[in-house]
Amino acid sequence: MTPPRFRRRRPWDNSPAMARVYVEELLRAPVLLHGIQLGRPVDVVLDKDRRRVLGLEIHCGDESRRFVPITVLRLGEAGIELASSLVMLEGRELAFYTQRGSTLSALRNADVEVGGKRVGSLVDVQLDADGTISELVVRTEKGKRHLWYGPRVALLPRPGTVRAAS
Repeated sequence: MTPPRFRRRRPWDNSPAMARVYVEELLRAPVLLHGIQLGRPVDVVLDKDRRRVLGLEIHCGDESRRFVPITVLRLGEAGIELASSLVMLEGRELAFYTQRGSTLSALRNADVEVGGKRVGSLVDVQLDADGTISELVVRTEKGKRHLWYGPRVALLPRPGTVRAAS
């Protein structure tokens, strides 16, 4: 499988001018250290309010799962670039973050409401430079719809579906 070609972007430096990215795009990208593939992202970890991404769950070449905070990621043309392997946190740290938040995979197909009215189910999210979710991609009866993720929009996961990362 050919990795996605990212548009030229600046590092994930919390700059408001940084291009936004969809999570589906992130999940197709390899995680690289000096051009060497360390693993692949398998999920994103969200805060408890489901408004911001804290980091990525990475499936590494040694078959382990690690957590990488979003603040240390750099989106390059070849994929997600890390400055050091030391930013890849072990399983305990992954569990720490996921137990206090949730994963996007657990929220897929969750009901999306606007002003208390159901409009569809969650397909994907778009992230701002600081990891804030700015837009939801929602499957509706008429196809996909992009919604600004403002205060009137709510994600309502089905009971028992929100789980920690693996």
